Amino acid sequence: MDIKNLSIQEKVGQMIIIGMDTNYITDRIKTMIAKYKIGGIILYRKNFNTYQDMLQLIHQLKELNRKNKLPLFIAIDQEGGRVNRMPREILNLPSANQIATTCGIDGVKESAEITGEILKKSGFNLNFAPVIDIKRFNNNHAIGDRCYGENKEDVAKYGISVMKELQKQGLVSVIKHFPGHGATQKDSHYFLPVIKQNIAKLENEDMYPFEQAIKEGADAILVGHLMIKNVTGIYPASLSRKFIAKYIRKKYRYNGLIITDDLKMRAIKFIYGPDIAVKKAFESGSDIIVFRFNQEEEKRVIEQITSLVKKGKIKENRINKSVSRIIKIKEKYNISDTEKIEGINIDKINEKIAKIRKKCNI
Repeated sequence: MDIKNLSIQEKVGQMIIIGMDTNYITDRIKTMIAKYKIGGIILYRKNFNTYQDMLQLIHQLKELNRKNKLPLFIAIDQEGGRVNRMPREILNLPSANQIATTCGIDGVKESAEITGEILKKSGFNLNFAPVIDIKRFNNNHAIGDRCYGENKEDVAKYGISVMKELQKQGLVSVIKHFPGHGATQKDSHYFLPVIKQNIAKLENEDMYPFEQAIKEGADAILVGHLMIKNVTGIYPASLSRKFIAKYIRKKYRYNGLIITDDLKMRAIKFIYGPDIAVKKAFESGSDIIVFRFNQEEEKRVIEQITSLVKKGKIKENRINKSVSRIIKIKEKYNISDTEKIEGINIDKINEKIAKIRKKCNI
């Protein structure tokens, strides 16, 4: 796809992934796809009751998007453990920490292979995983047992193996939460965490797994709603143009996708509101902005951004760079709205998962 064939509204739409509130397709979703040409949808367990419901919903979303020029990202954040989005017929895989500490690298790879198989055969093409934060707190912490380990080398080793396994299965793997959620005690779903470590220590520790993953071919990085004292200014990393340019693009010479954490999180929505948050996200240099607001808020912010680009207040060249990266990834992974969704054999998948659960003493 040549970017010259896209209107400004189509370009802005490509930079947006939204969530759904229901287990059926509403007028809001139809409008977001047909009128605003959004780039993707992220699904959660609340969006379906059974595995067949999930397949049907994904098929319907792809069908709705077929007249558009670019295919949809069908996204999920499937980690295993407490972050499990699969319907209940599918057994849950152990958490990252549990599988790493009890089953080692082979178990981690096997688990990622199973996750990749489930997602790919079910019609997903992007997974917000693995978590490559460092485990510094107990399992009940916002990140806790979602981490692979307590030292940077282990986290990098396990996280990269998961990333590569997902990629091998044909999924865009989004590593998260840059620059490292393990460096803060607060949960960015509810509060705006401030990282008090100095930047040199953060670079040497928490950013290390991300640096290694970039060297190993990371396609996408999720930036967390994390403020770094004396570095990100009055905005969190996810909305900080200075931080994204300096610490991801320049320092690591990274040219893959940069994705915001969900802007609907209370910390962002209540402090900045939808209009400022979305505007700052577009200005920050992020390629994909993730949010779920109400229908009127979404229409307003999308039209506001489109208008700012048309007026030159957000440079179209800046938007073009992001959309070019999105097109490149969609083409690299042969993402299509017409591909056949095979589905999985649930019994066979559950047998594989049961073996891993047994090894991990679940």
